[in-house]
Amino acid sequence: MNKYTFENISELKKVLAERAENISTEIMNTVAGVIDDVRKNGDAALYKYSEKFDKVALDNLFVSDEEQERLISLVPQNLKDTIDEAAKNIYAFHERQLQKSWMMSETGKIMGQIVRPIEKVGLYVPGGTAAYPSSVLMNGIPAKVAGVKSVTIVTPPKKEGINPAVVYAARKAGITKIASVGGAQAVAALAYGTESIPRVDKIVGPGNIFVAMAKKLVYGAVDIDMIAGPSEVLVIADERANPKYVAADLMSQAEHDPMAAAILITTSEELAERVEEQIAIQKQSLARSEIIDRSLDAFGSIILVENLNKAVELSNEIAPEHLELSVANPFEVLALVKNAGSIFLGDYSPEPLGDYFAGPNHVLPTNGTARFSSALGVDSFIKKSSYLYYNKEELEKIGEKVVTFADAEGLTAHANSIKKRLEDR
Repeated sequence: MNKYTFENISELKKVLAERAENISTEIMNTVAGVIDDVRKNGDAALYKYSEKFDKVALDNLFVSDEEQERLISLVPQNLKDTIDEAAKNIYAFHERQLQKSWMMSETGKIMGQIVRPIEKVGLYVPGGTAAYPSSVLMNGIPAKVAGVKSVTIVTPPKKEGINPAVVYAARKAGITKIASVGGAQAVAALAYGTESIPRVDKIVGPGNIFVAMAKKLVYGAVDIDMIAGPSEVLVIADERANPKYVAADLMSQAEHDPMAAAILITTSEELAERVEEQIAIQKQSLARSEIIDRSLDAFGSIILVENLNKAVELSNEIAPEHLELSVANPFEVLALVKNAGSIFLGDYSPEPLGDYFAGPNHVLPTNGTARFSSALGVDSFIKKSSYLYYNKEELEKIGEKVVTFADAEGLTAHANSIKKRLEDR
């Protein structure tokens, strides 16, 4: 792992920022071409790209109810039970986020805000080296709680069919529309619609660099959740932290992607050394050890600091996606944290607990964007409309003030709109 100090933290921040900038013009042009093709040719383009990229010739795009039932029957009962309990936790957490419409009234005037769900959402579920039923729960359940009426899942086709656990998780999130379409072409289909796939109002869900670029290019035609960069975890650990746990948590993030960043900030040089020893021991038994090695070699970092205040100061600058506080008094340190996507307190709240089961959302801002953005939640699937009503008497009381404001901005037609009503006094 790479070593940094408090003084040269700018070097680490530069390295982390460059991860998100490593998108070639060639990729952008390729994705733009796919999007244009789908807009022009609809379903025909989707079938073509399924054969070209996924090596699967589809008879139809949507997974039938019968096929979904067959796939669900293949899910082991212990996994069903686990998904059931995780879904229950995720529902409970997100139901606390639901906002209500409100109104305020005074004599002669009424104002308020109407909270409504987005009508149609598209959820991208990756189909690469790992299947992600957890992503279905984390994206689908907040949409369900918000009241979204139509959610369409798109996921890359495979010769053996869609992962059964993904289909089961979709049912737990109240989703029955699943299309066997992946890549940039799936994003284009959701953004603009085809003969089979309805146009949506918002696209959520993780994906590879082509999916991320497609979401970026269609933003504006539809809303998107975020442009997620490579994943990251930052662990703040004091001298009493368990190096076995810290090493395991760093690797749990590093296994996502060679571009993932696992960072340890500690007050103890001895702990740092023992964590590196534990990484060497533990990774030998891990299936994705090659990815872990590449990630830690490129972006794994250890930073030694004088005290925990310095550690949190650095963490706030980095604004990590996941922040673990492996310290004696995590709630005291929590009070100092300003920028983090999700925070895990103490030795027994590792990041995978949040990834799968506890209830808070695992769709989080990356690459320092936790400075100004938040986790996916119910708010991500609602829109707010304000309204106001003035009767004649109330408008006449304050009309001249509105005219004064409009005149000050040189917008005479705005002023005229009020003046015409004041003429009828």
